[in-house]
Amino acid sequence: SVRLLEGWTFHRFRAELAMAEALKPTTAMMSDSEIMERLGAAGVPPEGRFFPDTYFYSRGSKDFAVLEQAYRAMQSRLHSAWNERAADTPLRSADDALILASIVEKETGASAERGWVASVFVNRLRIGMPLQTDPTVIYGLGNRFDGNLRKRDLLADTPFNTYTRNGLPPTPISMPGKDSLLAAVRPQQTKALYFVAKGDGSSQFSETLAEHNRA
Repeated sequence: SVRLLEGWTFHRFRAELAMAEALKPTTAMMSDSEIMERLGAAGVPPEGRFFPDTYFYSRGSKDFAVLEQAYRAMQSRLHSAWNERAADTPLRSADDALILASIVEKETGASAERGWVASVFVNRLRIGMPLQTDPTVIYGLGNRFDGNLRKRDLLADTPFNTYTRNGLPPTPISMPGKDSLLAAVRPQQTKALYFVAKGDGSSQFSETLAEHNRA
């Protein structure tokens, strides 16, 4: 078996598959776009499109078979989640939901807070407020990120910088799990616009900037 974890990037997924015991590496020389084309999704970025789970296989199976299983699983999970979306969601498509879910996955320290984290971003989307979420900036930096996010990084405009650009980034930034998918389409009903880590894995949520600054 091989375990693919929530919050991993597609690059990390591929690295884990490459190390999986007794799994034939048939995709080792394929680019990301070639893999997506073979899956029947030509032109679709691979990020976020594979469901994190534990996958079982027979010895000598091809790694592509695992990728295909994970891809079909995400299609199914996303379709189911989108069908359960709140009537007043500002998300325009299932792809939007996948992008938001990937952000929720990276921003949530305590699993019980996914709905609250999602509500902050949904509330911001509703009023046209920038999402201002660090994980998107980090994703946009790619290999340039050294573990220390600097002010200059937050000011440098990229398609993934949600401080300099309104709305969702162009693609997911990670592989979200089931709970994050559901949180994105049916978030907690709150008026919160801010949250900050409390240092114990949980967050303090606030409705106003003054409350947030005090937190």
